[in-house]
Amino acid sequence: MRLLLIRHGQTHSNVIGALDTARPGADLTDLGREQAGLLVERLKDERIDSLHASTLVRTQQTIAPLARARGLEVAIHDGIREWDAGDLEMNTDADSVDLYVKVAMSWADGRTDVRMPGGPSGEEALGRYDRVVAEIVASGVACAAVVSHGAAIRTWVAARSKDVDVTFAAAHPLLNTQVVRLAGDPDSGWAVENWGW
Repeated sequence: MRLLLIRHGQTHSNVIGALDTARPGADLTDLGREQAGLLVERLKDERIDSLHASTLVRTQQTIAPLARARGLEVAIHDGIREWDAGDLEMNTDADSVDLYVKVAMSWADGRTDVRMPGGPSGEEALGRYDRVVAEIVASGVACAAVVSHGAAIRTWVAARSKDVDVTFAAAHPLLNTQVVRLAGDPDSGWAVENWGW
């Protein structure tokens, strides 16, 4: 199957550089809403059979225009929300942001026993994302669009794909509403067709 992993639109927390991972999270900015609307046109040639978003409000706001345009319901999953920042939640300083990314990338590099300070281990975080992807695959759809979060998408793809490793993922952050296109399944593995735009 094909899986479109889409980072949400710009939020007020993105503007200030905050590690905003708790529920419900910040709303989209006016620019973020514009980005969400543009996804309809940017994905017009994609066959999409199901839509999925995390429990954080920004992903649901991002996918709403696409859901209206396609006439599809959106399935909400807690497992594809951003990695919990734990003790780093809402921090904006460079050291906190660097530590957050470093821990997430260590999970992509196979060190899943490492814990986010005051948060989950990589095994826990990747496990919940795996469960949602497995559920989507088991539904039998040919293509699913999943609006999720930048660090979660990068980490999960680097950990589970054939083509992207931790070095690439760390060096290529996803901008708001950029898409990672994958083809495959959990058993045979995932091939990355496109990263970003």
